[in-house]
Amino acid sequence: MTALSKTLPALALLGSLLSAGPACAQALKATVSQAFQSMLYLPLYVAMDEGLFAKAGIAVTKETAGAPSVALSAVISKSAEFSIHGPEWTAVAASKGAPVNVIANVVNGAAVWIATTPDFNFTGVKDLKGQTIVTGLMPTTSTSLFLKLLKENGLSKDDVTLTQVQLGTEPGPFLAGQAKVAVLYEPGLDQVVAKGMKVVLGFPKLYGPYAFSAVSARKDVDPAAAQAFVNGMQAAVTLMQAEPAKAVAVAKRQFPNLDPAVVEAAVKRMMDEKVYPVSVDITKAALVLGLDTQIALGNLAAQPDYDTFVRKDFIAKALAAN
Repeated sequence: MTALSKTLPALALLGSLLSAGPACAQALKATVSQAFQSMLYLPLYVAMDEGLFAKAGIAVTKETAGAPSVALSAVISKSAEFSIHGPEWTAVAASKGAPVNVIANVVNGAAVWIATTPDFNFTGVKDLKGQTIVTGLMPTTSTSLFLKLLKENGLSKDDVTLTQVQLGTEPGPFLAGQAKVAVLYEPGLDQVVAKGMKVVLGFPKLYGPYAFSAVSARKDVDPAAAQAFVNGMQAAVTLMQAEPAKAVAVAKRQFPNLDPAVVEAAVKRMMDEKVYPVSVDITKAALVLGLDTQIALGNLAAQPDYDTFVRKDFIAKALAAN
């Protein structure tokens, strides 16, 4: 996410936001601001659609911000109690003085894949030299991870031609024959697989546990509301692992305009490759790995202090309750 810190408009107003008095939050009612409506955030939708937040004792309203920076801004300004996006946005904000941290895991794998046309002979990353690559418009993690992958294999962005497009539109130019290679999130990946394209590299398997998306909150969040929210999220990921068919059904309801077969394939792939977490816990190793990508790109100066950045108290109680 190149120039990540420059794209956090909330931080420009940080002084005024931090001076705001305590919010008069309604007990056990909360708003969560998601960066996008994304299949990655399926645990949130399962918690809402399956009544798991209600069972945990909290009424949750979902809003879609349109960008991670806007979602986090809502938390900083107290117009939302929680936000969901990459933890790097929260780490950058915290490094600039924002009283925010992360309280629960949402996506625990680097949910990015590389696909090629059926005739492309892929034996390794070096085969991509000289190719045109369709990928998401920066700043985005898919392109950031791809550039990091090139560097790790002795290549640079100058060795390829990047065709950067708006997130979610990557399948279009790829299927239209404008490139033989694409870097994709779900459900775009399984949309192109359904058209005969092949998956040649998956970052979830390459990296293992990777803090990709998390729930963020202010440090002064109502602890009762935060605990109920985390409890609901833990119940959701537990249900997804025990009854994946219910997770698929929720995804189909949340994304009615997508081919149901594509939705099912995408959810199955992300469960099989452990993109969805088995618990809300965020391990130190997974956080360090995720944020190291941002440090390498110059977006984050250093790792945050894990013990204060991750609210293990909420997590521990949620695991004990479920």
